[in-house]
Amino acid sequence: MEAYKNWVRRNRDYVNSLESLASGLTWLLPERFSESEIGPEAVTAVLGMITAINEHIIDTTPRSQTPAVAIEPHSFPYPLCISMIKELETLVEVAAQQYFGDDKKWNFIALAEAAKVIVRLASFRNSGFRMLLQGGETPNVENSPSPSKLGNHHEPDHFLNMNGRTQWNMEGKALSALSRFRENARKGADPEWLHRVQHQHPVVEPPAAVVQRPTLSKILNERGVSGLLFVLGEALFITRPLIYVLIIRKYGVRSWVPWFLSLAIDFVGVGCLTPLSTLRFGGREEQCQFTDAEKHELKRRKLLWALYLMRDPFFSTYTRGKLESTEKIMEPVPLVGILTEKLVELLSGAQTRYTYMSGS
Repeated sequence: MEAYKNWVRRNRDYVNSLESLASGLTWLLPERFSESEIGPEAVTAVLGMITAINEHIIDTTPRSQTPAVAIEPHSFPYPLCISMIKELETLVEVAAQQYFGDDKKWNFIALAEAAKVIVRLASFRNSGFRMLLQGGETPNVENSPSPSKLGNHHEPDHFLNMNGRTQWNMEGKALSALSRFRENARKGADPEWLHRVQHQHPVVEPPAAVVQRPTLSKILNERGVSGLLFVLGEALFITRPLIYVLIIRKYGVRSWVPWFLSLAIDFVGVGCLTPLSTLRFGGREEQCQFTDAEKHELKRRKLLWALYLMRDPFFSTYTRGKLESTEKIMEPVPLVGILTEKLVELLSGAQTRYTYMSGS
């Protein structure tokens, strides 16, 4: 296994290119979106899991230099676990649809979504209540201002020291440099230095500052309304897919109730996180600070709202007609008409799979 890990890390560009090519070819598999064909989805799921494992190996590549701030690593590979569940979910959906029918397949999809909710909540807690990037598939370890600092005017020590320039680190580096200078001078002046160095005091090395993860109660107590809004927004983002599936089980996929309720949850969840400017509560200001990665994550979540155009009943009522009319318009155009027909076929086929349009 170590040999495979080393090979993947040495050839990461080649591995990424090969995985992208294989992933693209899976969309051309015959009967990819057939209700009776599990084979193509099984191939896609296996390739997806291999890709997730390789990405995890690359992401966990040991660094050549020890960072100034040592953050406690995850005891459990949450990003890998979430990726594996997502890859298996499509296969579960197709198999359940074939063996149990369209109605009962939602029971198995709900189980898969519940598993993702559990893992994501655990990852959210284990990360110190940082924003989940890519649904938790990308670790949020950037050591710059983060959502866990919402409304923070009197920062605790573990936030002030995250840039690695604490007072102890500066003093330790100075003492270390002086000790090395003194011993280098002794080397040149005293040939017997090597025999006496063991009797000298060891060189002082600055210890790595370990960042303590804030607890939920601490965030709510110290950040007030800002902390509550952040936790609520993340909780809605994590649980929205499960709520959506459970409502579909009750009302059916053709009902507008799941569609509107899911969209409302997305609006409220992002609305809790969007106000990055100064907020005023009770006559005082609270500043919401996000890293660049977290700002991009907020934009990504808003872009996912476009998937509502591809979900029933909106798709069958409006989007399908627009796609078919566009296909008819482009049909006489050489080459473009063929590409448009294939694109509409792929979109219509992908729309039949919940997991392709879930955005979770």
